[in-house]
Amino acid sequence: MSFPNYIYKIVPSSSPIPSPLPDKLPVSQLDQNDGFIHLSTVHQVPRTLERFFSDHDTIYLLRVKYDGVESLIRWESGNGSASGNPGDPDVFPHLYNDLCLGKNEVDSFRTWERDESGWKNAIESSEKDGWFVY
Repeated sequence: MSFPNYIYKIVPSSSPIPSPLPDKLPVSQLDQNDGFIHLSTVHQVPRTLERFFSDHDTIYLLRVKYDGVESLIRWESGNGSASGNPGDPDVFPHLYNDLCLGKNEVDSFRTWERDESGWKNAIESSEKDGWFVY
């Protein structure tokens, strides 16, 4: 079982990311309801985008250095109901830290635009320059 170097948070463009990053960004209603921050590995981001963000033209992708939050991560099914192992496609990293995601957790972020390829061009561009990595 190998752990990722980075995990990612997808944020809709309706929730702009301030610069500089604050200590704590606002969290989604889903995260508030579930009591943890939903994150994805590099391999899960494309499917998460298609499933939950297919009607968005722009998103922010926040990159979180895994070893900085490792002790606060639980690897669980999407709804947090069952534990699993990193690398399983339906097992996601969930951040349990009082819903705090900000400058201490976020390494960097990018703005991605959906185009005629869907999210493919944004993904490939960020992979090509070494930013979007496992």
